[in-house]
Amino acid sequence: MAGPTTAERGERQKLRSGLPRPPRQTRLRRLRVLIALLLALVLAGAGVVWLLYGSQWLRVERLSVSGTRVLTPRQVREAADVPDGTPLVSVDTDAVEARLLRRLPRIDSVDVVRSWPHGIGLKVTERTPVLVVRAPGKGGKGDKYVEVDAKGVRFATVPTAPKNVALLELTPSRTAALRRFPADRLVREAVRVAGDLPASVARATRTVKVRSYDSISLELGDGRDVEWGSGEKGRAKARTLTALMKAAPKARHFDVSVPTAPSSAGS
Repeated sequence: MAGPTTAERGERQKLRSGLPRPPRQTRLRRLRVLIALLLALVLAGAGVVWLLYGSQWLRVERLSVSGTRVLTPRQVREAADVPDGTPLVSVDTDAVEARLLRRLPRIDSVDVVRSWPHGIGLKVTERTPVLVVRAPGKGGKGDKYVEVDAKGVRFATVPTAPKNVALLELTPSRTAALRRFPADRLVREAVRVAGDLPASVARATRTVKVRSYDSISLELGDGRDVEWGSGEKGRAKARTLTALMKAAPKARHFDVSVPTAPSSAGS
């Protein structure tokens, strides 16, 4: 007996699968739809790229600056160096931030954000001086002052000391002490002490003297002075000093270098 023909085998396969094979026209129609969708996606992508990079609609037209106190918005915009007409999407915000921090040391931090469709926003936080260091003037000119922030960073030189900011005097007593605690470390310790002072004492402090890591003292505007010691246990020393000044309001000298055994003297 002869076996089934090819056509018969195809029919049997269709019956087993339960699904009719799609006609050739249907397959061609599906292929055309797929090609059309791919073409539409390509055109849409090209349109987006042109809109972002080639059109005049999404380009930098303004740089807005906020948060400045000493710096001017113009200084910030010039340091940011973002040319007008730059495609907004191509502005490297990290690079703008790096330029601002490098060119304007007074800036502690800055947020650079795109403000669609035409702007870049620069939100600046400036450093705040907590101490100043006297810098002798050159050529007989008057002294200037270097501002130091709460991180111990020397960030700006100004002709006049800011109001209510204490003067830092570094007078290391031994060369060996400097080798062990370099000047930058001593500055950070002075900043640490300034940050721990009670508010009333901080306002009255005119000079912070640093002779060594564990010998820091304060001179107040009314002639009183405080022996603080090292920057360690700052909060305990602040509480002790506040209580000591209340207990001995006429004293001229206070010693809280050992907060558990404070002393006062003079009247």
